[in-house]
Amino acid sequence: MDHETPDACPLPGAPDANSDATMVAILAHARTVAVVGASPNPERTSHQIALWLMQNTPFEVFLVNPVATGDEIEGHGFYSSIEELPVVPDIVDVFRRSEHVPEVADAAIVAGSASLWLQLGVTNEAAAAKAIANGMAVIQDRCIKVEYVRLSEAIEARRQPT
Repeated sequence: MDHETPDACPLPGAPDANSDATMVAILAHARTVAVVGASPNPERTSHQIALWLMQNTPFEVFLVNPVATGDEIEGHGFYSSIEELPVVPDIVDVFRRSEHVPEVADAAIVAGSASLWLQLGVTNEAAAAKAIANGMAVIQDRCIKVEYVRLSEAIEARRQPT
């Protein structure tokens, strides 16, 4: 009889890019966050997360949405693109549909950002691979607020004084 049995010791897979250690490192070392796809509408999740980041983290938050450049959240105006920002964002936090991630990843690479963070429901393997190949850390399908709250003790322990 031919019985298939699972490997007793399977080979390790690729490291989980969304590991706690990776997220802690990103969040502990970042100083600036660009929220791409942020909305001026308080009912939208992107608005709520951007506002939470402004009020509950030490991050300097920049809002990116080309159709909202006349609006603001808590005195923070909107920029039309990553290229227009006055700083290089350490984290580019993406609230765009997955098919739009490649153009955001390209802009983050050109800007020299350290990390690309794709919010819940947002993934794009090709864009992630390109960002990683260009030296960026990448998190996909995770909420930056949820992970910041969950990992806050570890983040604070690793945070370096400014």
